[in-house]
Amino acid sequence: MLLTGASRGIGHATVKLFYENGWRVLTVSRAPFTDDCPWPGGAEDHIQADLADPAAYEPLADEVRERLGGSGLSAIINNAAISPKLESGQRMGVADTSYAQWLTVFNVNLFAAAIVSRLLLPELKATKGAIVNVTSIAGSRVHPFAGTAYACAKAALAALTREQAFDFGRFGVRANAIAPGEIDTSILSPGTEHIVREQIPMHRLGDPIEVAQVIHFICSANARYVNGAEIHVNGGQHV
Repeated sequence: MLLTGASRGIGHATVKLFYENGWRVLTVSRAPFTDDCPWPGGAEDHIQADLADPAAYEPLADEVRERLGGSGLSAIINNAAISPKLESGQRMGVADTSYAQWLTVFNVNLFAAAIVSRLLLPELKATKGAIVNVTSIAGSRVHPFAGTAYACAKAALAALTREQAFDFGRFGVRANAIAPGEIDTSILSPGTEHIVREQIPMHRLGDPIEVAQVIHFICSANARYVNGAEIHVNGGQHV
């Protein structure tokens, strides 16, 4: 399994869960492996790549292919994402976001997921593997903390999921998305407690492991007829 954005939060929880269930996990992030996300084999199976740079996509796919050693790839989890903020820490609206910032966000949050899945399609076909795109509740509604470029990229990632499901389904490769809401990670913004109190019927944050468990289910044989879905993991925040 290949997972992007593995160094914290949902990615960190997903790596540990898959490893504990017997998967070999290749991780990708723009930083080198650190002990912030410790798991056996982590240092050996980590690939450093900056997904903001499209020139990194082909070398990344080549590196994954080399590490697979001719075997197939059972899953790609596209979890890497960035959401730039204003200097004050507030969300960046349309009027605040430059073209360069739009491009960087879309490279990381959308284009990397599209291109890497294309480059590694032969390896996915070999195992009839799964693609899981991590979208967001911000992709379907205005969010008080998620910026415009982030929200638009996540909405586009949901559309990409449908297209991948349609294009790759004939090969036995499934593509699905999960859309987390307010998850208890280090990137939560001040004021999240108001959302929990006023918008989430379960009146609590989600735990990263609760998202990881859904990802694991989607990649398992138990979900072999689930294709083109976007699953909300948000305690009912979307209702």
